[in-house]
Amino acid sequence: MTNARKSPLARVSGILAATVLPLLAALFVAAPPASAATLTEIDDFGANPSDLRMFLYVPDNVAEDPPILVAQHWCTGTGPVFHANTEFAALADQHGFIVIYPSVTRSSQCFDVSSPEALRRDGGSDPVGIRSMIDHTVRAHGADSERIFVTGVSSGAMMTNVMLANYPDVFAAGAAFAGVPFGCFATTDGSGWNNECSNGRIDHTPQEWGDLVRDSYPGYDGPRPRMQLWHGSEDDVLHYANFAEEIEQWTNVHGLGTDPDATDRPQPHWERTRYGATGDRAPVEAISVEGVGHNVITSGMAAHVITFFGLDQGTDPGPGPDPEPEGECQVTASTNGWNTGLTAALTITNTGDAPVEDWSLEFTLPEGQSIGSGWNATYSASGRTVVATHAGHNATIAPGAEVGIGYQASHTGDAGAPTGFTLNGAECTTG
Repeated sequence: MTNARKSPLARVSGILAATVLPLLAALFVAAPPASAATLTEIDDFGANPSDLRMFLYVPDNVAEDPPILVAQHWCTGTGPVFHANTEFAALADQHGFIVIYPSVTRSSQCFDVSSPEALRRDGGSDPVGIRSMIDHTVRAHGADSERIFVTGVSSGAMMTNVMLANYPDVFAAGAAFAGVPFGCFATTDGSGWNNECSNGRIDHTPQEWGDLVRDSYPGYDGPRPRMQLWHGSEDDVLHYANFAEEIEQWTNVHGLGTDPDATDRPQPHWERTRYGATGDRAPVEAISVEGVGHNVITSGMAAHVITFFGLDQGTDPGPGPDPEPEGECQVTASTNGWNTGLTAALTITNTGDAPVEDWSLEFTLPEGQSIGSGWNATYSASGRTVVATHAGHNATIAPGAEVGIGYQASHTGDAGAPTGFTLNGAECTTG
């Protein structure tokens, strides 16, 4: 069969296969210490309309009433491949949670995130089988039904969106690497691939995206799972535009606006925004990875997922987002406004034990403000996000010392102070 006659799903599976090899190379990590725990296939785990296979990893030091993590592979992948080439099993060894690795058996090895059956609660197809795997594991291992989580890459990320939409009463949180919003991939012609969605050409309002989630389980009015989203800015398989649409969807589901409560850079090429709270367990967290394509997940990222889930805390950290963590910096901010202008004065205090060298302070302006000139720092702005970089005379802030900076800005009615301060990527408290 020539390429011209292949189905869209077959063609894209070929594209994804070409991207999986470098992905595996990027993810491969040194083998963990010797362990008796092994990946085990489970048969007859319950309703399974699409003939998924179930693989289970139970660590040697499994916790009492253990949490469960469902870890979902990419197109052309399998559960065992995902187990062998990601860090979730090693993290399970460390923290005592159980990992379920669903494995697709259809020829594309892509999860069904398109059919009408998959996009409604208990409608059939892959989501029903994955739900059965969870129920089986809870019964067989006495797992904590209040601490069930899901993550995935590419096709698995899309299924993460689907599982949180269809079963909000099952999951506490999810993390999706290089996915698309729930409902974006929907088709009615039997195709498993939606070019309009993959190319980032489907644009809905936050309310419309949120309604798609709510309509998958009509009448549900309980709490919604938290969501962590990851996407590479150069993704040409599932276009980067889908990242913004996912943020719109899940902030709307949680009754939040799309303006972040905090913005920081955990790594130099990561931009993290948090919505609804500023700590590690915000309702929605989104990480944009600059200059990276579809192979966004790399070594170390899984640990950030585990922190977002709270699985590194050993016991249930309780409902709701964490409070804002203590930083090693404090910022006080005040403004003096008039008509359509204002001046702002910021004081940065180093509350840590080591000097802060070559500092830069990132913060977010209120809606309608635009920065103009400033003093004691060099200022750059992208929308409402401002980065103030030290001047020549104040590049170092000694422990216990402070630096004063300021700027002039215009406003359209809100002359308030900025928020969401991070100093060299570390969150600051406010005074």
